[in-house]
Amino acid sequence: MRLTFLGTRGEIEARTRRHRRHTSLLLEHARKRILIDCGLDWRNRLRELALDAVVLTHAHPDHAGGLRQGAPCPVYATPETWDRLRKFDIERRQVVRPRTPAVIEGITFEAFTVEHSLLAPAVGYRISAPRQTIFYVPDLVYIHARREALSGVQLYIGDGASISRPLVRKRGNNLIGHAPVLAQIGWCEREGVPQAVFTHCGSEIVKADHETVESRLRREGAARGVRVALAYDGLEIVPGPNCL
Repeated sequence: MRLTFLGTRGEIEARTRRHRRHTSLLLEHARKRILIDCGLDWRNRLRELALDAVVLTHAHPDHAGGLRQGAPCPVYATPETWDRLRKFDIERRQVVRPRTPAVIEGITFEAFTVEHSLLAPAVGYRISAPRQTIFYVPDLVYIHARREALSGVQLYIGDGASISRPLVRKRGNNLIGHAPVLAQIGWCEREGVPQAVFTHCGSEIVKADHETVESRLRREGAARGVRVALAYDGLEIVPGPNCL
């Protein structure tokens, strides 16, 4: 399995050479190409990617807006996401259900619900191929069933909206927003995940010097026994014990 971060920018106005496009991750395995999330930046550009499938984490525009005019391949999403995308011109709609593994083009995806938004309920995906297991969750406050989600995971790919300050609001009994990177590194430490990459970058990261921020995150991770890297558009990774 090869991972290419085609986009790493969150829903912010700022954009740079390293963080130009909305967060999207391309998975390649056995000559199949799967895109996870397809924000507005990808509108009218999907055919050039020659995709076999698209998988969505949730329905916010920076994750699904590029599909408004349709998709040239099957699209997989939860029932809650499809409900919010009912006006989109997508013909081949496939349903994934939380905690029910689905094999998509030879790769197993298991959705785990996460707190992030009331208007666009989100999931993270435990993604498995032979000898490779990652967890991908670009938007969240926290993961439900976190221990099960992260058990045996080699690489966590998480939410880079904020480094240390929680971007969280309360709506009734629910929390919405984004957990900081430092909190997510702590989750990896507690659940034994050895490596973490952060994407969906917010202004605190996008407007700063990439090397300076990454150096700080590497130090924070090293103190907790987690190898940490900061994603940027075009970064390629082959998941494994020492991929970072």
